[in-house]
Parts: sequence; C-alpha cells; structure tokens
Amino acid sequence: MKRIECLEAIYDELAGCAVVTIMGAVAVELYSLGHRPNFFYLEHAMGLASSMGLGIALSQPERKVVVLDGDGSVLMNLGGLTTLARYAPGNLTHIVFDNQSLLSVGGFPTATATGSDLAGVARAAGIERAGTVTGLEEFRAAAVAAIDTPELACLVAKVEPVGPSSFHMDLHLLENRFEFQRALRPDPQGDPTP
Repeated sequence: MKRIECLEAIYDELAGCAVVTIMGAVAVELYSLGHRPNFFYLEHAMGLASSMGLGIALSQPERKVVVLDGDGSVLMNLGGLTTLARYAPGNLTHIVFDNQSLLSVGGFPTATATGSDLAGVARAAGIERAGTVTGLEEFRAAAVAAIDTPELACLVAKVEPVGPSSFHMDLHLLENRFEFQRALRPDPQGDPTP
C-alpha cells in the first residue's frame, strides 16, 4: 500500500485532532491533500514528532492527538517509545509509516529492512496497543479505532518505498507554527476541536 492512500483514508478523521507530522514525504503528502490549521509539519527535527505529540496530549488531555511518523524517525529516537509508554496518554495515536527506507535523504535502508519490528519494539517499550498493518482497509479500520479509543496506540503501517516527486511545500515554517498554535488554543465554550 502507499502512504498517500493511507493518508487519504484517514484525512477526514484528522479534522478534529491535533496532527503532528515528521519531515519529508509524510508532511508533503499530507499537505498535498489539503492543509488544515490543526496540522503541524515538524521540519528539521527528525525523531521528535512523538515527543511534540506527547507534550500536546499531556497538556490538552481532552484533545485527540495524532502523530504521523516514519520508520527512520522512530529509529533515530527509540527512547521516544519508552517515554510514550511511561506517560501513556489515552488521547494519543502514533502512526508510523514503515517504508524500510530513509526516503527523504536518499533512500538508504533502515533497520526494518533487515528485520527490526517497530510494533514489537513499541510493545516491549510498554505500549500495549501496538500492531502492524499491511493492507489499506486494515489500516483505515485500525487507525480510526485507535483514534476513537481512549488508549495510547502505536500503529505501524507497512508502505511502499515511494514518495512525492518533490519535497517542496509552499507553507512557511513560521506561518505553520503560529497557525497551529492558534488552532490549539482552547475554545472559550470548552470545545477542544479547532
């Protein structure tokens, strides 16, 4: 399955969540589907999307938070999984697109290309609700269930090692930062959705 198809499959579910993506293909492909103020594209901070998502989830427990990550990024900060497990916010869903490649920086293979199991690592770190999916319908059902269930979840989606033809986004980083910050401000009526 392709990452862009996965993103399309859950795009509507992401409307009511704070969404943090890692750099590169994940960010560019989500952006290509249509930017929303509640989407933050964490550029130049490989491995830290789950940390940012955790901070949002802990500070705003009434808001659903979805982190869209890549296998290379998770492997750069495996300690992020243990930290997620330690705090286990029930409003956080960590989706990892595993293409077995550092696609954004030349396509070098990651450890998942030689057998490392990120869902297994997440479970060993203490995230009980961690699993791997390989088909689009299976992905959509698992992702929607994870977002809707008040329990920390880590979903690893095995995707093809293909990406966008360009990694350029015409959204300025500072503009994205301030727009996202405004989207996270609590509604005076108490509605956490942006």
